[in-house]
Amino acid sequence: MSTPRISPAAASADDPASPPASASSSADRKARLAVTVFPLLVVAAGALGLAAPSHFTGWAPAVPYLLGVVMFTMGLTLTGDDFRAVAKRPWAVGLGLVAHYVIMPGLGWLIATALGLPPQLAAGVILVGCAPSGTASNVVTYLARGDVALSVSVATVSTLVAPLVTPPLTLLLADRFLDVDAGAMFTDILKTVLVPVVGGALVRMAAGRRVAKVLGVLPSLSALTIAVLVLIVVSGSAARIKDAAALVLLAVVLHNGLGLALGYAAGRAARLGGPSSRAMAFEVGMQNSGLAASLATAHFSPAAALPAAVFSVWHNVSGSVVAAVMSRRAPKPTPRTPD
Repeated sequence: MSTPRISPAAASADDPASPPASASSSADRKARLAVTVFPLLVVAAGALGLAAPSHFTGWAPAVPYLLGVVMFTMGLTLTGDDFRAVAKRPWAVGLGLVAHYVIMPGLGWLIATALGLPPQLAAGVILVGCAPSGTASNVVTYLARGDVALSVSVATVSTLVAPLVTPPLTLLLADRFLDVDAGAMFTDILKTVLVPVVGGALVRMAAGRRVAKVLGVLPSLSALTIAVLVLIVVSGSAARIKDAAALVLLAVVLHNGLGLALGYAAGRAARLGGPSSRAMAFEVGMQNSGLAASLATAHFSPAAALPAAVFSVWHNVSGSVVAAVMSRRAPKPTPRTPD
């Protein structure tokens, strides 16, 4: 899911050219506010959908358009520096991309099988695993004193390749549970993810100064839109939630927790260093659950979207906690003093 985005220009923990202490403190406050308020907003939206589902069940057709709004705002935040950062570190970005699309889909299948999840829920868990990185990952990477530039690069590339990767992975792993129309899923991801992201990036290129004036309101717009998405998804499966909430929560906690751990381990195994390994943890363990919820609603059922709705709340909470632990153990950056 999308939350306020930290620029890749923000220095990593071990970069001696880190920003002045006052700027860093301000960014810290904004990032911590984002990962505190956003989960609370999503929880409130989910509670409303659970308490009064009949008021929102007719909103389901709006889900793809709402996701498109979120992805368009992500595109508006992209700059040429984001794409140049990918070209400068193809090995690290490629490793992050492979780790993300191998670890999370594989974990989704293993967890769904091990827990004996019903077909709808199993397909939903797998679909969450096959989704691209969540854009909130760069915020918690910043809080964890991780490599923000790597985080943004992996999140961006995983989103751009999602039309080519998510449908076949879902077909491979979830087809034993439910029928998967990979072609229709490919088209939907193109329309709701790739086109809006590219469109937003082009608008940023063409009207950068004007877009810069509204960048401050984009996080709030994204957060509110995502809250409405969760509201719709939860209201559509309110009855099922009461029966399967504990099982879904267990699946989500295992999926996210193992993803964070294995992502960090992959970075360490590749000798990327501490900051980059912390970035890898969040790029692997945090997912674009909004996309998963939209695809599950459109191609499976509201019940299949339940794991994505729960994941959207949990991964922000767990990400914030893990980032806090990592930041305490990481070397403190040396503030740059004015000349």
